[in-house]
This record gives sequence, C-alpha cells and structure tokens, in this order.
Amino acid sequence: MSSLPTSLRGTKKSLQELAEFAISQGWAVHRTNGGHVKLTKGGYSPIFTSFTPSDHRAGLNARAQLRRAQATSRDGDSHVE
Repeated sequence: MSSLPTSLRGTKKSLQELAEFAISQGWAVHRTNGGHVKLTKGGYSPIFTSFTPSDHRAGLNARAQLRRAQATSRDGDSHVE
C-alpha cells in the first residue's frame, strides 16, 4: 500500500520517490492547480517542484531543498513559526 497522495499516483518514479521521502520526513505533499507539487511542513517555507520535470535533476534538487530546510532549522537560523 502506497502512502502517496492520490493526485501523485502514476507519476514518474523520481517524483514518487521524492514524495515518499518528503512524507517520511513529515512533509505534506500536495498538487497545485498550476501543475506543480507543493511540499509543506509546519514552521517551514513551502517548497515547490514541477509535476512534469523536464530536467532529470529536478527531483534531486527538490530533495536537497528539503534537507537544507531541515538542516537550517536544526541550526536555528531560518525556521519560520
């Protein structure tokens, strides 16, 4: 059984892996009306990525943004309340 939101099922494997990683880290994954994926977590700025990325690194870049957001929060710098 997948933990992916219904709106993300059937997408490219890289996007599915990104969503599963985000969910495992406590982020909520939503699809916007504009065709993007929005990753949200209380106290953090939202992170957006394309639903249909043309660059093979898009998923890796979004994953890096998630890690940086959480690392910054642990250091106490840019955590938004």
